[in-house]
Order: sequence, then C-alpha cells, then structure tokens
Amino acid sequence: MLASLILIFISISLAVCGQVSLKIGMNKIGEISTLHTSQLFQTIIKMLLNPNVFFGLFLYFLAALIWLVVLSRVDLSFAYPMMGLSYVIVLIISSIFLGENVTILRWLGAFVICTGVVLISRT
Repeated sequence: MLASLILIFISISLAVCGQVSLKIGMNKIGEISTLHTSQLFQTIIKMLLNPNVFFGLFLYFLAALIWLVVLSRVDLSFAYPMMGLSYVIVLIISSIFLGENVTILRWLGAFVICTGVVLISRT
C-alpha cells in the first residue's frame, strides 16, 4: 500500500507541475478570446511550439502513465479522491509562485478537500 501511495503522490505532483507549466506557457501566449476556423490551426501550433505548454503536456502524459500503474494496484474509489489534493497544491502554488489572488472561500474549499481526502484514506 505504501508503494501505491507514493505512486499516487508522484502522479499528483507531475500533474500539478504540468498544470503550472501550462499556465506559464499560456500566460506567454496571451488570452485566446475566439477561435475562427482560419485561426484554429495557427493557435494550436503556437501553443504546441511554446516550450512551457509542450513540457506541461509531457508531464501530464507521465502522470497518466503512473496513474495507470496506480489503477492496476488499488481501488478507484480510494485512489481517485486523492487526486483532489492536486486542487489544493495548485491553489498554494498559484498563490505563492504565480501571484494569484486566492480568496478565503477558496482556502476554505481546500480545507474541505483535505478533510475529505483524510476521511477517504482512513476507510
């Protein structure tokens, strides 16, 4: 079980790092307001050629591979709620490293998520 928990946390960590990398990349690209058919291909190429976006997708791919190993070992009803921790970690990283404004309501939500993860992991 310990090995499975470690793999869950590795998968979560890779997914979180991927999400942050995607956000950094998209900040460099800028807001995408509307996509006309003529701009769709150019926008996709621009995103995929951005190193942060590409790296973020790569990290998500690695996270998914590890997640498949996790699913082969433990019940989905145990493993999947653990992914809720990714929301909490992203919230913390967004606040500290990306300078995003995180409201008290979001922090309260993070506390509820953590409480739920603790409860699920004990049963």
